[in-house]
Amino acid sequence: MRRPTDLTTSLDTSASKVIVLAAGGTGGHMFPAEALARELLARGRAVTLVTDKRGHAFGENLPEVPVHRIRAASPGAGIVGKLKAALQMGLGLLEARALMRRLDPAAVVGFGGYPSVPTVYAAIQSKLPALLHEQNAVLGRANRMLIAGASRIAVAFPDIEKLGEGQRAKIVRTGNPVRPAVAARRPAPYEAPGGAGPIRLLVMGGSQGARIFSEVIPAALALLPDETRARIHLAQQCRPEDLEAARDALEPLGLARLELQTFFRDVPDRLAACHLAVTRAGASTIAELTCVGRPAILVPYPHATDDHQTANARHLAEAGAAWLVPQPSFTAEALAGRLSDLLAGPQTLAATARAARDWGTDAAATALADAVLAMLGGGSRRARSIQADTGTTDPTLTDHDRSHHDRRFAAGVSIKGAAE
Repeated sequence: MRRPTDLTTSLDTSASKVIVLAAGGTGGHMFPAEALARELLARGRAVTLVTDKRGHAFGENLPEVPVHRIRAASPGAGIVGKLKAALQMGLGLLEARALMRRLDPAAVVGFGGYPSVPTVYAAIQSKLPALLHEQNAVLGRANRMLIAGASRIAVAFPDIEKLGEGQRAKIVRTGNPVRPAVAARRPAPYEAPGGAGPIRLLVMGGSQGARIFSEVIPAALALLPDETRARIHLAQQCRPEDLEAARDALEPLGLARLELQTFFRDVPDRLAACHLAVTRAGASTIAELTCVGRPAILVPYPHATDDHQTANARHLAEAGAAWLVPQPSFTAEALAGRLSDLLAGPQTLAATARAARDWGTDAAATALADAVLAMLGGGSRRARSIQADTGTTDPTLTDHDRSHHDRRFAAGVSIKGAAE
């Protein structure tokens, strides 16, 4: 990737102006927006959130952040659905233009999802600095609509599919922010299972669970030797409608411990404690696994838009930080074989955990805030001190960037920030 050539060196003259965050209502878009809001507030910047009428705000986490809701819609099925969506987006654009005039923001940061489009597009039309954040390894459809007018795009992966070559100079690699509770577990060391000790497996299937996990996991564990099953501590997320069937299949297996829930509220603790995770490959899941540094078998959701979960998982697999298993290949026999091999050679689990931790970061929110403020011309929190120490004249290069420059993803990334 080429180094950006349009960096500004002017001082930020809009420090008192609000920074607008535009995000869709799902957690994958809202989590990084909330993390950036928290970081900008800590630096004394005013922040406001714009989402659609269905979107969740930051709620009790950041009640001080004002929320504005505008109309937006994803394209529906058929001509009628598409026309209705276009009407809602057009009305949302009018509302966003009026909001931009009223707020007069310093910049707008878009986190993807169709609800972000009217606000970011209105900012581009108003000649305001606009930064996009892409959580996945494939540029999302909303961000594709906006990238031509954006000033920067912050990314979590070292290469982004469906991003035109002419737009790559806008890249700054920040990583994908995780919840503070997850970041706090990064120092927890990984200890591979050994001897006759417990084997802690964590199975999660995204916010709604995954039916295939409830079907394959019990069948795979049933194929393991009795003495292996007697060491397994299994914590598995299930869909409500699959819970009882999974319990009926798992309880007779003689596991050392079994926990089945429809939703885990203590994921950070469970991640830190597990020896191996079996999960989907959404952006937030990838960020949390690699922040804490835990090995995982990744089974991408096959119907994800543009198959972006497979692209996400492929990056980790190529880095030796996870195992990619396409859903058609995720069978009881294949999983039992994989588990047997890994438990027979726990050093492989330890090496994969190290690679996952090397890939991840707990400082993505800091790097993202640095990128936003550098776009405004003020540089990052410590840009000037680093320039003095290193002689660099790049106003967006931070200590976070320079550290990452020396890591495994240095080659080909224009401005680094995805690892500590």
